[in-house]
Amino acid sequence: MNKSELKPAAVFEQFAKINQIPRPSKREEKMIEYLKSWGESHGLDTQVDETGNVIIRKAATPGMENRKTVVLQSHMDMVCDKLVDYEINFDTDPIKTYIDGEWLTAEGTTLGADDGIGCAMELAILESNDIEHGPIECVFTRDEETGLTGAMGMKAGFMTGDYLINLDSEDEGEIFVSCAGGRTTTATFTFQHEAAPAGLFFMKGQLKGLVGGHSGDDINKQRANAIKLLARFLFAEMQKYEGIRLAQFNSGKMHNAIPRDGMFVIAVPNELKENVKADWNIFASQVEEEFCVTDTQMVWTMESTDAEPVIEAAVARNFIFALQAVDNGIYAICQDPELNGMVETSSNVASVQTQEHEIVIVASQRSNVMSNLDNMCNTVAACFQLAGAKTKHSDGYPAWKMRSHSVLQKIVKDAYVQLFGKEPIVRGIHAGLECGLFSERYPNLDMVSFGPTLRFVHTPEERLHIPTVQMVWDHLLLTLKSIPAKD
Repeated sequence: MNKSELKPAAVFEQFAKINQIPRPSKREEKMIEYLKSWGESHGLDTQVDETGNVIIRKAATPGMENRKTVVLQSHMDMVCDKLVDYEINFDTDPIKTYIDGEWLTAEGTTLGADDGIGCAMELAILESNDIEHGPIECVFTRDEETGLTGAMGMKAGFMTGDYLINLDSEDEGEIFVSCAGGRTTTATFTFQHEAAPAGLFFMKGQLKGLVGGHSGDDINKQRANAIKLLARFLFAEMQKYEGIRLAQFNSGKMHNAIPRDGMFVIAVPNELKENVKADWNIFASQVEEEFCVTDTQMVWTMESTDAEPVIEAAVARNFIFALQAVDNGIYAICQDPELNGMVETSSNVASVQTQEHEIVIVASQRSNVMSNLDNMCNTVAACFQLAGAKTKHSDGYPAWKMRSHSVLQKIVKDAYVQLFGKEPIVRGIHAGLECGLFSERYPNLDMVSFGPTLRFVHTPEERLHIPTVQMVWDHLLLTLKSIPAKD
């Protein structure tokens, strides 16, 4: 298969154009201008709100003017991650894609199908002249990935539809009707650099090749977390030997991704350097065995490195002990039987960065129960506060509660059965969706979320299952055709 054979052609053509446009989270100006110009050039009612969200309205096709209005919604930004040795400037360079069997993926970077493929479907519908639909509003929000700031900044009245279909889900055949709320906790240790004592040997430990993934949707897959593994090794060594000093610890980039790689620089007494190297090799072997199902491409290296100032011993010790102790992974499972054993509450230690006089840790908490979200955030904060760090929580975003007797949910389910002869799975998702924020400002808006199958989102291994794009496209078009008349 080559790219010219991808189906539906209208969707993949739009996706190819979108991937030529730089659109990192918080830096979506080029995408906003593209969407604004595109809508206006097609003679469609196009508006940009003060936050940077774009809405493009299209009138109903003949004979469907009396149908209720549907909002189609996706986010314009993408997570920009790459392989360590891949060269790209995400502010100027396009995403280069290629076909791998039944999957579309990218060269060395995230693909941007989260949520570029949703944007592409919206543009394909707006450009069409042979799709039956009532009045539609296509909404493109900004900065979903790093703070949901587009949805947060959207004012009531920007959207006027009766139903909303969010096109930001990642499993074809699954209809999402609720999502988790979330918040981040930032912990900061302050320190002064010190000259390393005499007689120390400097070593750099590096770990890469982990699978990583989305800290909500993939948290139940028991994948390795680079931060927790590196801290685990250092904690054990500090318990075992006296005199180990920490100079650097860096791992992770984004609050919503499971960290895939990381490094530290330590100084050890000369007489211990071979012991530490041996311990590193043993530890690597043990961890590879632990994660032999989920993370099969781990790469462990330890080598000598140049001397540099070290972090105050007490601060470094408290920092490593806190990373060893802090909760990471699943905290609670949903008790509601309708949500079928979904993760309810979790936390992910997402990034650690050593700066001039600070070590900054970011952890992301999620829950479908807001009181338990508060509890999870406080649990993480307490661990770091006990170690002497200052902590703060982000404002976060609310959970989206399942709507009883949803008309749109029935329409979407019936359309799926009609097309494919089987029931879709109706469920909640542990990841955050903008629907939670929409439900606050538009309490009467009936919403669902669905989309084609994506794997390894938020990583350079992100891939889109090509056959499912046609399936979701057909499902979306039949849903639009089935929207009922206004009351």
